[in-house]
Amino acid sequence: MTAPRSRATPSAVDRGLEVLAATQDAGGSWKGDYGGPLFLVPVYVAGLELLGRPPDPATREGFITYLRGHQNPDGGWGLDVESHSHVFTSVLVYATLRLLGVPAEDPQLQRARAWFLPHGGPLSSGSWGKFILAMLGLYEYQGLVPLPPELWLLPESLPLHPSKLWCHCRMVYLPMSWLYGRRVRAKQTPLLAAIRSEIYAQPYESVDWPAARERVAGTDAYTPRTSYLRAANGVLGLWERFAPAGARERSLQMVLDQIRREDEATNHICIGPINKVLNTVVWQIARPGGPEVEAHVKRLPDYLWRAPDGLKMQGYNSSELWDTAFAVQGILATRGVERMRPVLERAAHYIESNQVLEDVAEMEKGYRHRSRGGWPFSTRAHGWPISDCTAEGLKASLLLEKVGMNQVPRARLREAVEEILSLQNEDGGWATYELQRGPKWLEALNPSDVFSTIMVDVSYVECTSACVQALAAWRTFAPEDEAWLREPIRRGERFIRKVQRADGSWEGSWGVCFSYGAWFGTAGLVAAGARPDDPALRRAADYLQARQRSDGSWSETLESNRQRRWVDGQRGHAVQTSWAVLSLAACGRRDSEAVRRGVVWLREHQGEDGRWPDQPITGVFNRTCAIHYDIYLRLFPVWALAVCGTAS
Repeated sequence: MTAPRSRATPSAVDRGLEVLAATQDAGGSWKGDYGGPLFLVPVYVAGLELLGRPPDPATREGFITYLRGHQNPDGGWGLDVESHSHVFTSVLVYATLRLLGVPAEDPQLQRARAWFLPHGGPLSSGSWGKFILAMLGLYEYQGLVPLPPELWLLPESLPLHPSKLWCHCRMVYLPMSWLYGRRVRAKQTPLLAAIRSEIYAQPYESVDWPAARERVAGTDAYTPRTSYLRAANGVLGLWERFAPAGARERSLQMVLDQIRREDEATNHICIGPINKVLNTVVWQIARPGGPEVEAHVKRLPDYLWRAPDGLKMQGYNSSELWDTAFAVQGILATRGVERMRPVLERAAHYIESNQVLEDVAEMEKGYRHRSRGGWPFSTRAHGWPISDCTAEGLKASLLLEKVGMNQVPRARLREAVEEILSLQNEDGGWATYELQRGPKWLEALNPSDVFSTIMVDVSYVECTSACVQALAAWRTFAPEDEAWLREPIRRGERFIRKVQRADGSWEGSWGVCFSYGAWFGTAGLVAAGARPDDPALRRAADYLQARQRSDGSWSETLESNRQRRWVDGQRGHAVQTSWAVLSLAACGRRDSEAVRRGVVWLREHQGEDGRWPDQPITGVFNRTCAIHYDIYLRLFPVWALAVCGTAS
C-alpha cells in the first residue's frame, strides 16, 4: 500500500541543489573527472618520450601516484580502475613507471612482473599495447599485425575503405598506419634497454616475432580474432612483402593530409586521447619541432585531470556539454528554479557558447558529416558534434526557453533539429557522430582484442531515445513543424521497440547497463506518445521491479555490459536506483511501492552535506571499459527525488 505523500522531499532536493550550485565551474559548466581507463597515461608518457619532452616534476609525481594507487591485488593493472588485470595495461604501466623514474627493484614493479611474465608479457598483450611498445623500441614491428597506410588508397566505394569505420576507430588507426608505415621508433636509451630486458621472460634477441602476431592472453581477448580477421591479416602481410614501389609514400602523404584535417577541425584537440598523442608524434617525425608539434603540445594538458587519486589522462578533453545539459534538465525538474536562476543562467551561457556554428572546411575530403547546429560532448573547440549531445543541448535549451533563460536563437535551435534529422539511420535509429557507413559484418575484423563494437557506428537506444525526445520537444515548441517531424519520430520509436528484448530490457552501451538502457528506452517511447498501458512500457517496468533489491535499491556492475545480462552489484547504487525510479515513473508507476522504496533508499543514503557516498563507475564505452562521469552521483538522485519524491 502506498504511504501518504510527504512534504519532506524538498530538504533532500535542496541539499542536492546546493551541491550542484557549489560545484558549477565559473564558465557555467560542470567540468569534472572523466577518467577511468588505465592505458591512457602510458600512451601519454610514451608520446612524451618520443617527443623528447619529459614531464615536469609535478606531472611526473601525479602520474606515479595515480598508477601506483590502482594496481590490483594480483600485481597487474586493469583496462580501467575497476577491472581485472590485463596484460595490455600491466606491461604498459610497468614501462611507464620505469620511464617516470621508479626503479625496477620497487616492490610494486616486482609484483607486476611476477603477474605479467607468466601471462606471456608483451608477446601476449592486446594489439594496442604491442603497438605502443613497438614505438618505444620495446617490441619489434615484425611482431605486429600489419597496419599498411595503403588501405587509404582503396576505392572509397569499398566497405573496407577506412572512411567507412566508426570515427573513433578510424582516427586511431589513421596515425597508427602512418607510424607503422615509417616504423617509427624512439631514440634508444640505457633506460629503455633496461626495461626491454625486464619485461620479457626470454632474451629479447631470441623472440620469434612473427609467431607473436596472433598471440593474445586470455585476460585481453574479449573480442576473439575471427577467421576472417586472421585471413585479412594474412593478406595484409603479403601486401607488406610485395607492395608496388611508390605506393607507400603516396599513402603516407594521403594519411598525413587526413591527420592535418583532423587537427585543424579540432583546434589540435583531436577527437580523443589516443589519436591526440599519436598525431602529435606523427608531426614530430614529419616536421620535427614544427608549428604542428607546438600547436599539439599546447593542447596536451587539455586531457589531464588532477584528482585525489593522482593525475590522470581523461577519455576526452571533458564531458562538459553532456553534463551541463543533463544538469539543466535535472535542476528544472525540481522546484528550485528561482533559487537556482544564477546557476541556470550561467549554464545557459555555456550551452549557447558551445554549439557548433559551421561545418568543417572541405568536409567531404575529410570524410566528415555536417556539423552546423550540433553540440559536442565537451566544447565547441573540440569540433565533433554527436547526435545525443545535440539532442540533450536542444532539450535543455527548450526547457530554459520556458523559464526565460535560453540564450540560443531560434534559428540556431532549428539548425540543431536539422542536424539531428541528418543523422537518422535507415533503420530509424541514431548512431553517435555520423550515419552508419559500413556494414555490421566489419565488426568481424575488429583487431583491438580488448574492445567491442568499434568498427561501425551503429544505432543505439540511448542516441535514438535522446533524438526522439528532442524532436518531440521541438514539435511542441514549433507545432508548425509537426508534419516535418512526424515520420522521423515514428521511425525512431519503431527502432526503440525493435531493440527492446523480450524480457522488457534495453541493453545500454554508454552506461551500466540495463538500468541505463531502461531510462532511455522508456523516455523515448513516452516522448513518441506511448501510454502507461503500452505493452513495451509494462514489460520494461516489470523487468526493473523484478530486479529491485530487498533494501529498495537497484545495482548492477560493469559485468552487465561485458556479459550482456544483468549482473547484480554488491550493494545499492544511487545512480542506477535513480535511473530505475525515473524509468518506472515514465512507465506510469510513479506512485508504486517499488518507486516509494527506491525513494526512501535514496533519501536514507544522502549525507548531511547533500552528497551520496562514492560508488562504482556507471559510465562505459565499447562494452569493456569503465569511465567516470563526475556529475552523475550529484545529479541523478536529485533528479529522481524531484520527480518521484512525493511518491512516499
